[in-house]
Amino acid sequence: MTRKLSAFFVGDFYRRLFGAVLRFSGCLGWYSHGRGCLFRHPQRQPESEFTSFCAAKTGIADLSYNSIFNNIFIFMIVKRFLAVLVILLLIGGAYAALLFAPKNNGTPYRLVVEKGQGMAAVGRKLAADDKIYSRYVLLSAAYALGVHDKLTSGSYRFNGRVSSWEILQHLRKNSPDLVSVQIVEGMRFSQMRRVVNQAENIRHDTRALSDAELLKKIDPNAMSANPEGLFFPDSYEIAAESSDIQIFQAAYKAMQRELNKAWEAKQANLPYQKPYDLLIMASLVEKETAHEDDRGDVAAVFRNRLAKGMRLQTDPTVIYGMGDAYQGRIRKADLQRDTPYNTYTRDGLPPTPIALPGRAALQAAANPADSDYLYFVSRMDDTGRSQFSRTLDEHNAAVRKYILKKK
Repeated sequence: MTRKLSAFFVGDFYRRLFGAVLRFSGCLGWYSHGRGCLFRHPQRQPESEFTSFCAAKTGIADLSYNSIFNNIFIFMIVKRFLAVLVILLLIGGAYAALLFAPKNNGTPYRLVVEKGQGMAAVGRKLAADDKIYSRYVLLSAAYALGVHDKLTSGSYRFNGRVSSWEILQHLRKNSPDLVSVQIVEGMRFSQMRRVVNQAENIRHDTRALSDAELLKKIDPNAMSANPEGLFFPDSYEIAAESSDIQIFQAAYKAMQRELNKAWEAKQANLPYQKPYDLLIMASLVEKETAHEDDRGDVAAVFRNRLAKGMRLQTDPTVIYGMGDAYQGRIRKADLQRDTPYNTYTRDGLPPTPIALPGRAALQAAANPADSDYLYFVSRMDDTGRSQFSRTLDEHNAAVRKYILKKK
């Protein structure tokens, strides 16, 4: 709209001005021939008579010399102004194109912003990787938006076709991409390591470490040299392209917190000498419970058996002691083969946890149900519940009913 008005104004002004000049020239010629030349005639006619005559001929009220000079001066100013305006529009258009036009980079691109980095460093990296048209345009826009020094470190993923403006808007949100890793309750530590090793878009700095080396890096003074059970199962998020050791560190600290809470809230007279014993018990409860409502009674069974000096006789400890030899089935010979984890052949708790217990299992181990059960067996149905018994005869009857399917 501005361009049209300017064109109309300038065009109309140009036509009127130069039409007046031409007609004024005609007036000069006619007047010099018909009435004598203004500049040569010895009896020069008054300027007022001349201008009145020309005004009548041209239709312009004021055709004095000063008026003509002023009109020409205004025309020159407008002309230069429009020239500058055109140049500014061209520069603005080029700037907008460099800022808003997407650049086709082919494949998605991941930008890692290091801690303390500003937009100048980020712009140099993007330009070096040929991901933007101009780092100067990016930097100036960042200053205009006020985000040049407010970048959050982390990893940012961009599509293969992205503009500098879209990059700025993504960085402006201060939300770097995160990688989520889910550690499930009841996993072994070896399974946790496998899950972490398979996670994408993070640095696998711990992959080559042994279990003992990894635990030493996290806590040289851990309560056990065996990392089993020392890591809390949960969902953990870390910045993309960051080290996987952050997951282990977070899980280790979480287990310390949860274990301390359970220890402080535990019942009196439990057969635990230290928090590590409670952790071991919680791992047994985790592996023996298929239904959440059974946790308290399962913990009560183990507590009662320990109090009576009975062996725990729990299959998950035997399976853990078998290691890779376990192929999905326990035979009688496996129950009779002695290992440090065989609670059919050894008294008390196993030497270490056998899994990563969750919060509910820790709480059940710290506060078993108030029951006198000594046995339990799975009902082998869709409920996942167990049948609890106080005597061996009751237990054998439950085995015949639920396992052997005999009445």
